[in-house]
Amino acid sequence: MDYAIQTKKISKSFGQIKAVDQVSFEVQPGTIFGFLGPNGSGKTTTIRLLLGLLEPTEGSSNVMGFDPLSEGQKVRENCGALLEHTGLYERLTALENLDFYGRVWHLSSEERKNRIKELLEKVDLYNRRDEIVKGWSRGMKQKLAVSRVMLHRPKVIFLDEPTAGLDPVASSAFRDDLLNLVQHSGVTVFLTTHNLTEAEKLCQQVGVIKNGKLIMVGSPDELKLLKRSAVTEIVGSGFTDGLITSINQLRGIESVVLQDHHLRITFTEGADSSFLVPFLVQQGVLIEEVRKGKASLEDVFLTMMEEEND
Repeated sequence: MDYAIQTKKISKSFGQIKAVDQVSFEVQPGTIFGFLGPNGSGKTTTIRLLLGLLEPTEGSSNVMGFDPLSEGQKVRENCGALLEHTGLYERLTALENLDFYGRVWHLSSEERKNRIKELLEKVDLYNRRDEIVKGWSRGMKQKLAVSRVMLHRPKVIFLDEPTAGLDPVASSAFRDDLLNLVQHSGVTVFLTTHNLTEAEKLCQQVGVIKNGKLIMVGSPDELKLLKRSAVTEIVGSGFTDGLITSINQLRGIESVVLQDHHLRITFTEGADSSFLVPFLVQQGVLIEEVRKGKASLEDVFLTMMEEEND
């Protein structure tokens, strides 16, 4: 079948540093592909290789049937990219920004008018189209920037850490708006992030990269099956430092994390967890709620990073 994006053992070295090392993956058309990894893992370098902005040291790639190395201009004409900067002119209004980029893409006056209205309505910014962008929040600017990227109806868009620096409310709104845009356009999205919650909610497929090497590719559910640990979350009060230490010393406990009034306990595979609630009550914990589930994508990701460091 024809893939929207495909790489075959692509590598990029900068002197003695191998930023991308023999990376191979395929991205299905119309999906959101999450490229996960810590800072400095090779995510942004991979995007620049796919856009034809960098020449690979070895290997090859294909974006919508075009070779970024020899047909980079064709790739960029058919793609949209939101990388380090938003590309917005902050002294212009939202409408003026998009109208300018519409002219760059040679859209007719009627096309620009209709497309701008369509995009701004989908991200709930149409009523603010005549405001100067400079005074906007980072979240609003990011939504406008994605509208800029989508303006010329690209087949593939690249988003590099689009929610970095956004607060939780703005991040959630951004994810909802992105899904809305993607579902209505059928565009393929290549999304780099180290926000595992974001990847789990948005992506049909993810790839995990560390130190330039691709560790794993699959759906979030497939990756979560790699870690069969049971997780119990306790909501309540009375979680002392001494209690956390005591739980960590119990048999079958893999990790204990306390955040606000939530105690998240991960058990080793096959461990019996039935003793936990009686033990906590005996220690004076006031329990409001008990939730049981499986390991999250974040649990799997952190385990992969630890294993790679061993």
